[in-house]
Amino acid sequence: MNIRSFIKWSLVVFITTTLIGCGPDEKKESVNSRPALKMWVAPNENEEAFWNKIVKEWNADPTHTPIEFTPIPAASSSEEAIMNALASGTEPDISSNIFIGFASQLTEQGLVEDLATLPGFDALIEERKMSALMPAWKINGHQSVLPIYVNPIVWWWRGDLLKQYGYDHVPLTYDDLYRLATLRKADNNGYVMQLTAGKNWWERWFDLIPLFYAQSEGKSYLDGNKASMNTADGQKVLAFMGHVFQQGWSSYDFTSADDPLASGQVLASARGPWDIARYRKQYPEVLKTIEIGPMLTETSSAHPYTFGDSKGLVIFSTSKHKTEAWAFMQWVFSKAENDRLWLETTGMPPARSDLLTNPLFVSYFASNPVEKQIAAYVDVALPPVATTKTTEIQRSMTQMLEEVIFNQKEPASALEQSGNEINQVLQR
Repeated sequence: MNIRSFIKWSLVVFITTTLIGCGPDEKKESVNSRPALKMWVAPNENEEAFWNKIVKEWNADPTHTPIEFTPIPAASSSEEAIMNALASGTEPDISSNIFIGFASQLTEQGLVEDLATLPGFDALIEERKMSALMPAWKINGHQSVLPIYVNPIVWWWRGDLLKQYGYDHVPLTYDDLYRLATLRKADNNGYVMQLTAGKNWWERWFDLIPLFYAQSEGKSYLDGNKASMNTADGQKVLAFMGHVFQQGWSSYDFTSADDPLASGQVLASARGPWDIARYRKQYPEVLKTIEIGPMLTETSSAHPYTFGDSKGLVIFSTSKHKTEAWAFMQWVFSKAENDRLWLETTGMPPARSDLLTNPLFVSYFASNPVEKQIAAYVDVALPPVATTKTTEIQRSMTQMLEEVIFNQKEPASALEQSGNEINQVLQR
């Protein structure tokens, strides 16, 4: 399958949108005689600010091949924008904002480089303290993505409201939550927690999947080419979620309300570190009350697994400047100071395992305690499964969850049905 055929196929199965052509980007003239490398970054104000500083420093050295960076063009998703560019031959040399599901698709079609084959890869992984994180990013034996950050999904608790119910620590187990929910319901003052993130397929990354990772001690919901969530642990997670809804302790739809955690509608909500900056600006007094807790499990676990919202950089195989692109990536990520800048600028933990021991980061966390509590889970924050069928799989999970919540379907039966659907998708 050639690139153009792949794009037409991918737009149907991955984002179910119509392929929209786009014309070639206008190339700016380089300040020196070398052709500039083209880089796309996440269309996010904080990330753009980081890359602006990094690229300026890189370009200031006349021995470096200059970089021209722009946000990923506007589209319904970054994936669609990149697919459109690949179809029209206007893709960059490097792109950030690549999650593992999309990377699996690109890897399967040979559209991105296997970074592990490039000189100095092992040394870079060791220098950035990423050895423990990289196996989860292996795609069909390839290391196609260099993860930039890992955002652990953890429970944000309103410590001030917990105290009103006699809790001096955050709940850790299902039973802890049930006891708190009973007290909360008795005073008719709101829900106990925002247990589900929403109705969209990607929102399973912020409820069902982290709860499953925690309860199963990091097991995957796929085993090879088969669904593997229908286990005792999977049934316990789904039974827990179903019970919370059946007791009226949560709502499936908070979209019409203000932030339910900030307003006090709920005592807890699963969040990532990106909400810190928003809370600091919009709800500074509420942020002072926030206590961070791990994913709930049946029995207390000192340091349970969770989901890590993680994205990284790729080099496209069509690039004519792979050596120069890789030199830039090595330069950026071999310096811990750049990861400190990333942390300060974006608030998102860099993908490295020394955040709580390296003096550069220790000094930052000393003044940012909420960020420190979240960063403590980077080592157990797992990415999604590497599969080209992410959308279909998580749509099935969503339907399964709704069957349990609204129709009180038995967890084992719902898991079996979803597993059969996912297996059919995986065998296509």
